[in-house]
Amino acid sequence: MIGGGAPRIILETERLVLRSWLEQDRDLFREINADPKVMEFFPFRRNHAEADALFDRVNAMIKEDGLGFYAVELKETGEAMGFCGLAPANMPGIFPQETIEIGWRLATRFWGNGYITESASALIGHGFRAMHLAAIVSFAVENNHRSTAVMKRIGMRRCPEMDFDHPRVPDTHPHLKRHVTYAIVNEAVMPDFRD
Repeated sequence: MIGGGAPRIILETERLVLRSWLEQDRDLFREINADPKVMEFFPFRRNHAEADALFDRVNAMIKEDGLGFYAVELKETGEAMGFCGLAPANMPGIFPQETIEIGWRLATRFWGNGYITESASALIGHGFRAMHLAAIVSFAVENNHRSTAVMKRIGMRRCPEMDFDHPRVPDTHPHLKRHVTYAIVNEAVMPDFRD
């Protein structure tokens, strides 16, 4: 059962805690995976059973190797608001196997407060300093301007040569297929990298 004992804390920022998921976060996880505004750029919404299965998989992954989509908790209230995390991109044929992506999802009532920018910026620093990642990518549907604006704010740059048609988006949703890619490079690992 998830939530036995203290959560695994990945890192903290001024306002936030990024941690493993607790059983009491399950309703929030269901909410964000079913909300049509949150899931606007995905070809499906998840019902409770599907969200619960993903919740369990995500938390198991965090506990196994420290990578995954971590719960973002507001320190002031202790409430989980959504997730932000570092995880294998798992896009064979598009990115090399070792590619790590940063991704996020937040309940709409918390939008507009800079929580994702704050947590994603901290995670990039953590990924570079503590995990010694060479680079981190992020990708989104081409016209998902909210997500690409975050990518720019956290220092990522557009890599048009890495744009792709998402293989898991069905042909019934052609407007969601094309994805743009942003990346940020760890200059401590790749000091010769130049824009």
